Amino acid sequence: RPYQFVPLIMALKMDPVRLLIADDVGIGKTIEAGMIARELLDRGIAKRLAVICPPHLCDQWEQELREKFNIDTAVIQPSRIGRLEREIPRQDISIYSYYKNLVVSIDYVKSDRNRFPFIDNAPDLIIVDEAHSAARPRGASGRQQQQRHEFLTDLMKSKDRHLVLTTATPHSGIEESFRSLLGLLDPSFDKPEEETIQRSLLVPHMVQRRRADVRDWMGTGTQFPDRDSTERTYQMTPEYVKLFEDVVDYCRASVDGQQGLRQHQRRVRYWAALAILRCVLSSPAAASAV
Repeated sequence: RPYQFVPLIMALKMDPVRLLIADDVGIGKTIEAGMIARELLDRGIAKRLAVICPPHLCDQWEQELREKFNIDTAVIQPSRIGRLEREIPRQDISIYSYYKNLVVSIDYVKSDRNRFPFIDNAPDLIIVDEAHSAARPRGASGRQQQQRHEFLTDLMKSKDRHLVLTTATPHSGIEESFRSLLGLLDPSFDKPEEETIQRSLLVPHMVQRRRADVRDWMGTGTQFPDRDSTERTYQMTPEYVKLFEDVVDYCRASVDGQQGLRQHQRRVRYWAALAILRCVLSSPAAASAV
């Protein structure tokens, strides 16, 4: 879509690229970030790419980059590390430098064990998806989020590294957290709330549009689908009823048998049981995927 070229044009005016794409859900932030990556790689402005995202989005990013932009990536997740390491010819070569392009789980790479090896061998082009989850939380709360922010702050100490942040919710209502996100683009933006950030300085680094803003962009219409929520009943087959009953029994036993477990372990079991039940109720395909 024509409006999806706007972030690319903005990026090509920067050196280095430091851009926050905060378009609404469904406008195409993945496409916009992918276009920037493809263009920078083709022009030789960037040599390597790393997409840093939540664990559940790693497979989606790998597929989107491969199918839409012809960018093959190695997915860095705990379940895949063993296979990736076996493909490296020598043990003294870092997994983060051997593979040209990476899709990395932020919760894996933010740990003290993986953080500095990644930073030492990180690509020169970084895309951070769901960037709001790595904003600095207020006070001492949100240790996981604090670790993500510290990791990205250390990563972006390299002044030559390109950075594209994508999120549909850049501002959670906490001004301090929002400014910490902007600080990844330019440390001068991460200033106390009582100090004003000049709009003229921020505008080149940020693009934010709602669906209404781009529905008719430069004479080209985009028909975004309208959500129509309805409730309908349906008859489950005997086999599906039996599956559901078995899963309910399994989940109930998992939740009930928590003697001796710590609080966070009990919480994990509870949420896991809910996730399984939701998948089974969604469809047979979702149930088999669990």
